[in-house]
Amino acid sequence: MNSGLSYLADAADLAEPVASVPRLVLSFLAGIAVIVVLITVVKLHPFLGLIFGALTVGVVAGEGVTTVLKSFSDGFGSTAAGVGILIALGAMFAKLLADSGGADEIVDTIIGRASPRMLPWAMSLVGAIIGLPMFFEIGLVLLMPVIYLVARRSGLSLITVGIPALAGLSAMHGFVPPHPGPLTAIGYLNADLGVTLALGVLVAIPTIIVGGPLFGRLAGKWVVVGAPDTFDADRPEDIGDRRPSFGATLFSVLLPVALMLGKALVDIFIEDENQWFRRIFDTLGTPLIALLIAVIVGIFTLGRGAGMSRDEITKCVESGLPPVAGIILIVAAGGGFKQVLVDTGIGTALAQWAEDASISVIVLAWVLAVLIRLATGSATVATITASSLIVGLVEGMSTGQVSLVVLAVGAGSLFFSHVNDAGFWLVNQYFRLTVGQTIKTWSIMETILSVSGLVVVLLLDLVI
Repeated sequence: MNSGLSYLADAADLAEPVASVPRLVLSFLAGIAVIVVLITVVKLHPFLGLIFGALTVGVVAGEGVTTVLKSFSDGFGSTAAGVGILIALGAMFAKLLADSGGADEIVDTIIGRASPRMLPWAMSLVGAIIGLPMFFEIGLVLLMPVIYLVARRSGLSLITVGIPALAGLSAMHGFVPPHPGPLTAIGYLNADLGVTLALGVLVAIPTIIVGGPLFGRLAGKWVVVGAPDTFDADRPEDIGDRRPSFGATLFSVLLPVALMLGKALVDIFIEDENQWFRRIFDTLGTPLIALLIAVIVGIFTLGRGAGMSRDEITKCVESGLPPVAGIILIVAAGGGFKQVLVDTGIGTALAQWAEDASISVIVLAWVLAVLIRLATGSATVATITASSLIVGLVEGMSTGQVSLVVLAVGAGSLFFSHVNDAGFWLVNQYFRLTVGQTIKTWSIMETILSVSGLVVVLLLDLVI
């Protein structure tokens, strides 16, 4: 079945190795080393680090600079054309959700009905719902005033309340499209988006439970911190006196998810590709169309529902784009780096090695993502690089199995966030923790999400 991002996968056809396997491995390690040093030591922007890393891979492998730049440009362009558009649409919708007060409506409705004992579970649910359409960083900034308020009112540690919300946000970011990492992996491996989305939610639920409320209760005993008064005066308020209703907000958030899932189900149960009902859902469930519909619907259900004027809605939608410009460039540059790896034949060599070694593709995908995540600190770079290296290993696999490989990559990309990850410092500063406290809470939570996600994927692999 077609994922709707197959043009990314078409660009990732494996090439014959341009050099010996040892030299290709050396070029790959050198490229990763350059990226790590430039991002973590020199503090260069990841966009530039990925360009220099790609050049290093190609040159060490024996390719000319012109050839490397051509590969990089091809990968950059195809990724920007596919994933970049989706990131932009997602950012517009997220801004509408935040500025209209819709996100606050979801939070207040769910939290208001939870008993003190159930608060961590409710916070996980809030984090997961907010995390569906939003990037982790945006969701965290949005939720922090609520986390502070809930912690103070309940008398619970900020960690006990906050970790479950972070688990919901992070798991959705790693496992569920339309987030950039899963979307990119889906495109490279030509996985079915609807199937991956459904399985991603299935994997995310138990991992959020383990890494959120259950671990949060333990972490709250290790690290006891109170909520600061940072947002007391600046807590986001409704626009005017109106908010979109909870039902309208939830409908808006889940609409693109429902359209993409609907496409997957129709493709499974209706084999005739020319059947009119299937053709309608194949169109509506295409990621770009689904998110475009969500933005248009959100303008009315969220923007108008909050009493925003036409000018306010226009300004709101426009203001969602600048913050994600850097993300789009990083993701696209990761696509360029991926294409250089593919064109040098490193993926082919790895595929041949893995086939001879009889290593589980799911485990290999997870390990590669873990290693790159630890080295670069970027879940997105880890997802892009790991998925590009295993393109040849998914040949002949069923639709469900390819989706599980995508989710294994996503699980690996979450592993042990530490000092070279921007998310680490975001949590560190918002929760006012020491580096040691951040490792004992946030870093371990991310590792639990990663490992439990792999376990769930392996269990699903037994029945799919």
